[in-house]
Amino acid sequence: MQRLEHMQHLDKHLADQLAHVARESVRTELREQTRGQRRKAALYAGSGAAALYAGAAVALAVGLALDLVLPGWAAALITAVILAAVAFALRTAARPAAPGATAAGATAADGTRAAGSDSVPPVPSTPPTVGTGRAPGTDRIPGDG
Repeated sequence: MQRLEHMQHLDKHLADQLAHVARESVRTELREQTRGQRRKAALYAGSGAAALYAGAAVALAVGLALDLVLPGWAAALITAVILAAVAFALRTAARPAAPGATAAGATAADGTRAAGSDSVPPVPSTPPTVGTGRAPGTDRIPGDG
């Protein structure tokens, strides 16, 4: 009986060691993966900051170029409108569009509305019929008498 208990103790000890080794292996692998992802995230953040400053420098250059031929307030206003238009275009490009969807209220070249552009579906001229070849209103419900 003692030998059996000793073997169970060894089995439990071996299972604990295997679980510990597996946990350490997974932990090491996750550390390596997150280290690479942190580096990538830092590079993206640096790239975004540099792009922000580059955009500010371009906006300043546009404003100063316009200031040569216009009053300062007009140059600043035109630069602001250009930046707003670029921001709007980028936001519009970033929004996901439904497949096959057209803009609400869009009309074709001949003045008719595009199919599917209405917010309310069209109503059929006649009610649908139930069954095969029966006229509307002739269907009977069982137990109706």
